[in-house]
Amino acid sequence: MTTTVPPFVLAEQTEIRAYVDFVTGAAAPVREALGIDSLRAGSALALAIREDTSRFFNRAGGFGTDEPITVDVLAQVCDFYRERGLLQGALMVAPSLLPPDWAATADEWNLGPGNRLVKLGCDIESALSATDGVAALDPSLRVEMVESHHAYEWATVMMTTFGFTTPGMIDMAASSVGRPNWRQYAVWEGERIIAVGSVFLNGLCANMFGGATLPEGRGRGAQSALLTARARAALAAGCRWLVAETGAEGPGDHNTSLHNMLRAGFEPLYERLTWLWHA
Repeated sequence: MTTTVPPFVLAEQTEIRAYVDFVTGAAAPVREALGIDSLRAGSALALAIREDTSRFFNRAGGFGTDEPITVDVLAQVCDFYRERGLLQGALMVAPSLLPPDWAATADEWNLGPGNRLVKLGCDIESALSATDGVAALDPSLRVEMVESHHAYEWATVMMTTFGFTTPGMIDMAASSVGRPNWRQYAVWEGERIIAVGSVFLNGLCANMFGGATLPEGRGRGAQSALLTARARAALAAGCRWLVAETGAEGPGDHNTSLHNMLRAGFEPLYERLTWLWHA
C-alpha cells in the first residue's frame, strides 16, 4: 500500500514537541525535583531532566525548516546541556539536514554516533483502511481511553516497562493525562492495565508516543489495538498524518514495534542516527 506521508520537517517537529510537552507539563514541584528544563534554539527544541539516570529524555530535535543545522544552533544546544550539568544529551537530526562537513563539526563539538531509529509516517485514513487492530484484540482484553482516575496506574505501566525508575518520573507521566493535545489509551485485562499508548496532537500531524506492554500481555494484539484506537482519535481531532519512531533493525534483529506499525499502514520515511553529546 502506498500512502501520502507528512513532510519530514513536520514529522521531526511533532516528535520533539511531544517530548517537551510530556515532560515540561508536569507540576512545578515535580519539575523542580527532577531538574526539568527546556530551550528553544531557532526551530529546534532541547529538553533536559537532570535527575533522570537513563538520560533518555535529554534530547533535542526539530532542527531546521529548510536548511541544514547551523553551528549557532548547535552551540546553543550543547551549552544548554553543559549548563544544566548533564553528562550526555542526544541530538535528533533528519539526515537531509546534516551539512556536508558534518563529520568535522561533530568531532569539534564532541558528538558521537548513538542508536539508529526508523522514522515512520502515513496518512491516517490509509492507516485505518490497512487494518483494524481492535477487531484482532484478544477477546479477553479491551481497549479504552484513560481517564484521570487511572492516570497513575497508566503511567506506572508505561514508565516501569521502559525502565524509567527515577522518583517523580511516574508523576511526571501521569500529569499528561487529560491535557487537550494528548489522548491516552490502555488495554485492560479485567480491572488491570496491561498495555498503554498515547498520541500527541500537533495540528495536522499526530505522534504515536509511549507504547508499552507488560510481559504477560505481549503477543495478544494489545499494541495493534492501541495503534488503531490512537489513529481514530487523531482523525477525530482533525489530524491528517501520523508519525512515529522506533529502533532500526540490524542483521538478525526483529523489532516487534516496527512490524506492528508496518502492518498498521505506516511507511518508513528514513533512518536517523542519534548524535550524542558528552560532557
